[in-house]
Amino acid sequence: MWKPNQPGNSTPPTPEPQRPAVAPTTSFDSSSAARPTAAAAAVPAGEQATIGKSLIVKGEVSGSESLYIDGKVEGAINLPGNRVTIGRNGQVAANIVAREIVVLGKVRGNCQASDRVDIRSEGSLTGDVIAARISIEDGAFFKGGIDIRKPGAETKTVNAALAANEPIAINS
Repeated sequence: MWKPNQPGNSTPPTPEPQRPAVAPTTSFDSSSAARPTAAAAAVPAGEQATIGKSLIVKGEVSGSESLYIDGKVEGAINLPGNRVTIGRNGQVAANIVAREIVVLGKVRGNCQASDRVDIRSEGSLTGDVIAARISIEDGAFFKGGIDIRKPGAETKTVNAALAANEPIAINS
């Protein structure tokens, strides 16, 4: 057995390397920490909360950071200045208000984005969309109405419906 302080042993003992303290990651709650995912490339650098694929959230989600959903959410999602990404495993039954909405999974509900809504090839969106820009890739599923609005051109009826957590009626 090797002993570090024996005579004739010319190799000095090497201390175990110190690992730097890791700052806690941003989390939605104590059981869902942010983690890199396949869609992380779609999210700009900065803080992002994650709802993992085994989590189910019922109620209203609001805050001031971007959100990646890989689990189930029922209710309302209100993140007006941030990005909401619904991952491949994500299933959302909620009205979503965000700056940008990226759909890789399934969404049932109305989406209002101040910038853009992006439905990727494996994504599915059933509901009305209000946005300045929209992108629907080949292979994506979309059923609903589209209202393209210039940034800042929201009507009082849309804001009132969102504040009351009611469905948004879009007349064509």
